[in-house]
Amino acid sequence: MDTDGTYGTDEKRPPRAGHVPRPAGPPPALPPKPAHAPADPGPSLTDWLRTPRSSDGPGVWTYGHVPRAAEEPERTPTRQLISGALIALLAGLLLWSLLWNGYLGGFWLWPLYMFTPDSWAGKLPSVVASYIWYGLVIATLTVGFGRLGRWPELARRMLRSRAVQAVQAAVPARPEEGGPEDPVAWPQVRGAGLGEIADRLGAEAGSGRMNDVDYARIRRAWESVRAEPARAAAFADAVRDKGAGACVHPSGARDLPVRAARHDLLARQVLLGTVDDSERNPYGRRGTRLALDPAVLGTSLLAVGPSGAGKTRQLVRPVVESLALQALAGQAAVIAVASAGTQLGPDTAYDVVVRVGDPESVYDLDLYGGTTDADEAATLLAEAFVGDVPGLEVRRAATALAQLLGPFRAAYGRFPAVPELRELLDRVPEALGALRSALEAAGHQVMLRELDARERQYAAQGDPGPALADRVALLDRPAFAGFFDTTGQGRPFSLRALEHPLRVRIDLPERGHADASRILARLLLAQFNASAAARADRSLFAFLAFDDASHTLTPQTVRGLQRLRSANAGVLLTLRTLDDVPEALRTPLLGAVGCRMAFSGVTTWDGKRFAEAWGTEWVETRDVTHRTVFADQPLTRAIHAFRKLVTGKAVTTDAVTVRQVERERWSASELAHAVPPGYAVLSLTSVRGERAAPLLVRLAATG
Repeated sequence: MDTDGTYGTDEKRPPRAGHVPRPAGPPPALPPKPAHAPADPGPSLTDWLRTPRSSDGPGVWTYGHVPRAAEEPERTPTRQLISGALIALLAGLLLWSLLWNGYLGGFWLWPLYMFTPDSWAGKLPSVVASYIWYGLVIATLTVGFGRLGRWPELARRMLRSRAVQAVQAAVPARPEEGGPEDPVAWPQVRGAGLGEIADRLGAEAGSGRMNDVDYARIRRAWESVRAEPARAAAFADAVRDKGAGACVHPSGARDLPVRAARHDLLARQVLLGTVDDSERNPYGRRGTRLALDPAVLGTSLLAVGPSGAGKTRQLVRPVVESLALQALAGQAAVIAVASAGTQLGPDTAYDVVVRVGDPESVYDLDLYGGTTDADEAATLLAEAFVGDVPGLEVRRAATALAQLLGPFRAAYGRFPAVPELRELLDRVPEALGALRSALEAAGHQVMLRELDARERQYAAQGDPGPALADRVALLDRPAFAGFFDTTGQGRPFSLRALEHPLRVRIDLPERGHADASRILARLLLAQFNASAAARADRSLFAFLAFDDASHTLTPQTVRGLQRLRSANAGVLLTLRTLDDVPEALRTPLLGAVGCRMAFSGVTTWDGKRFAEAWGTEWVETRDVTHRTVFADQPLTRAIHAFRKLVTGKAVTTDAVTVRQVERERWSASELAHAVPPGYAVLSLTSVRGERAAPLLVRLAATG
């Protein structure tokens, strides 16, 4: 991130201190020829735009969705249908036989006698009229007894065709091509008096020069024009000059280099999988596709599953990819945090890539989050450094840091770098003496009192200074030389940039510096909570995704998750197990997030926490009791004895008891043992309070 807020430029960037240039070599060889044909590109842009979208709950993939009935219709057993149909057939044949043979009298022939003249007697017209009347009577009997015996339903059942189910909501009709509601024709732009601009955009969409990102981006730009009509002239000029390339992202990108999941930018959704068609799921959601969008991600998502369960490939990457596409459309800002080497897409899919500990990294990380307030910076650093230390109060650590950061900034006009902060916490005489001399020369008496207070607390019991110094020492390593620079020589990325449609990836050195990576992860989460809530413009959806949030959460950051809903922001946290979170925070964490996801392979201990969070529901149970029949009559006893001799079982009767009981939606044992590989149990909550019960989902495979 540049100091002026720009990013993604093509200017030559200065090398980092300690940077070793790569040796020049021969150009890379051409990639091998693919062994298979390219994948189906999918529908054209015009078909994609005209496809109706509907939703009957959070998490529904709205593209072409057909709502289902909320409850499964009663289904009669096939055996009962066959017996009923045979009884109705026999009853109909019996009634026709009685009528034909005159056992019921001749009343059924009266209409024939009333409407045929006497002159037809014995002639051909009388015979024809008689057979027509017989046919009408037979048809009436067939229809009546057919309905009574449910012959049509049996025919459909035997032909294995499913009856059409009633739906709760009407499916939107496909807009007519060229009609007033056709999205390809940009009716809102045309309605504002910009017919020429609408024609240009429609021609770009119809000719294939516009993609889904272009459409979403220009529509977003038009929404800003509607909010501020003074921008209409600039919008029209941009479309005239560049067509589908108007209002492009500052990076100049109009799409990602590669997509690993299926996206619907019109609904801002990413397809996650398909709800399993089993009795474990509500009937209305069985077989439907499940998607995630900012409406549910705004309540934050916690996913738990062992290594290899697919958290990165089937959840983190699709979500980050979806929000990166929305960032290109000017709708979101996304930050992905993962260990170095995690497959979250190529570097060209991001505007900023921060590789902490890599000398070739172009961007640095702002340790102070872009703030100029010493107290705020001290609070964030204290949360990162000692937020996970049991028994150490974060507030006291923040006060100790503020007593050093404030004087240092007053003396030098900047915050201290990591080595300088370590020297101050370790009470290095030269560092403290130089700082005191600078404050005295500038006449900062208030800051001198802060420094004096810090020096008095050094020897006090419970002083957080030594613990802070030990944690700062983890960042003061040769691998991080040149990082966290505060002198203005580097290019630090700050989370204050969340007001821009950014795509950021931060690689942490988890392999060689696990403790330092956890400190930085806690710092990023604390800075995100503070920056997202402090944004003046919250129109962009801000999102932070952690590929591994182990040992990242603190009491303060868990409380901050609940405030993100009102700030149009959210967080994705993945864990291998809930044991990676302090025990006191496990229940508050599950309560703070609105979306919870348990992958296949979770332990029963983790499953118990999810079962408690999902609660119970009322279900109907059927208890069948088998009772032995004791006969009193000799003949009956003989028949029962013969039946037992043949079948080997005593004669019994079944007593069925139906009752409503309260049971867990998913038990801990079921979560641990009944979720197949490649599946997950997911519950969703939208920012408007809509809820989706825990659903067993077959996750979509991504590359």
